[in-house]
Amino acid sequence: MKRIAITGGAGHIASQLRGFLCPEVEHLRLIDVRPATNLASNESFFEGDLADTGAMLAALEGMDGVVHLGGLPREAAIGDMLRTNVLGTYNLYEAARANGVGRIVFASSNHATGFYPRSRTITPLDIARPDTRYGLSKCWGEMVAGFYYDKAGIRTLSIRIGNAAAYPNSERSAAIWISARDLFQLVKIGLIHPDIAAAVVYGVSRTDAGWWRDELAERLGYRPQDNVRDHLRLEQANEGAVAAFFQGGSFCESDHDGQIRLRDENGLVIPAGAAS
Repeated sequence: MKRIAITGGAGHIASQLRGFLCPEVEHLRLIDVRPATNLASNESFFEGDLADTGAMLAALEGMDGVVHLGGLPREAAIGDMLRTNVLGTYNLYEAARANGVGRIVFASSNHATGFYPRSRTITPLDIARPDTRYGLSKCWGEMVAGFYYDKAGIRTLSIRIGNAAAYPNSERSAAIWISARDLFQLVKIGLIHPDIAAAVVYGVSRTDAGWWRDELAERLGYRPQDNVRDHLRLEQANEGAVAAFFQGGSFCESDHDGQIRLRDENGLVIPAGAAS
């Protein structure tokens, strides 16, 4: 890894990753609409909006790889989501193609599969079941990654990040939390592993929840170092019925009519009371 750019470079996840990335790279370029602070000697800041095609072209000039963390991090109006997460991701890949950037790590989300029941163990090969417009935008990003590998040979690891807060604060977050050093391990795999074309993995530290099974991440060499239970600080409870049933939690409640529905892998109705 030589010259790496991070979109969303002033954000929470980027601030956690920078300390791990800086010693590993020649230069780290932080791209954001708001300034990044406390720059290291091998870091620089580029002010740019993902929706600005020209800015993205300039931002990726001379870069070898990108960690794409930028975008709206939670549910928003469809117009905002289209501008930032959908058009913004497209602009990033177009800029990567124009600049000869060969590697991207895409910060996808567990909300791409948030409408799976908590009782179901899923893998990255299961079909997407986004729980929000935000989740839909992450499905789009994963598909864009595949499109640009087939079209231009840009290699992408899409990491469906669970909870990347400083620590897990609920039983739900304990099922999906990832530490900064474990996330960095996946990011590094995404930037250098020779076998990646357009792969999708879940980003989670060691947990006993069993929501996700990810043989691909293991095959790529991911070995989580942190155990979620060692960091858990219970602060939240009292989820509604819909939030408590689905992996996406409170995201599933947005605009939901309150009726829990299940479907099988063929998209057919599973009757109420049947196994999920």
